[in-house]
Amino acid sequence: MKWLQKHKNTIVEIISILFILLFIYTSINKLLNIKTFYMRLANFPFISSYAFWVAWGVPVLEIIITVLFFLPKYRLSALYASFTLMSIFTAYIILVLRVSNSIPCSCGGVISSLGWKEHIVFNCAFIGLALWGIILINRNKNYRTIKNTT
Repeated sequence: MKWLQKHKNTIVEIISILFILLFIYTSINKLLNIKTFYMRLANFPFISSYAFWVAWGVPVLEIIITVLFFLPKYRLSALYASFTLMSIFTAYIILVLRVSNSIPCSCGGVISSLGWKEHIVFNCAFIGLALWGIILINRNKNYRTIKNTT
């Protein structure tokens, strides 16, 4: 436990870097291939009528979250936003796979080579990392609050 206490800032930094890399990679890929991304989203169940807004909104949101990770004051907000975005996307994939066996992958690059089950595991790993970062930052805040009141 002492090791975790001593290295929690480093762990949060590593988690932040992983999210920065993920979101920069995916947002750039989506924006560079915006037509393809939009066309694939237009074929998705439930969101096809919102494909234009999702196609532009998701990469912009990923970039905004990335910027928040660079600002230590907003790192907790970035982790909450990452947790929420990844959870919504993962829940959506699971829901759609319940309705249809075949949905088009709107991902690019290396991530597009994953099957849907692997994609869900990948996303769950990042959801877990976000949650871990949130817990570590909140524990640090709680510790400082307790220390300052005694």
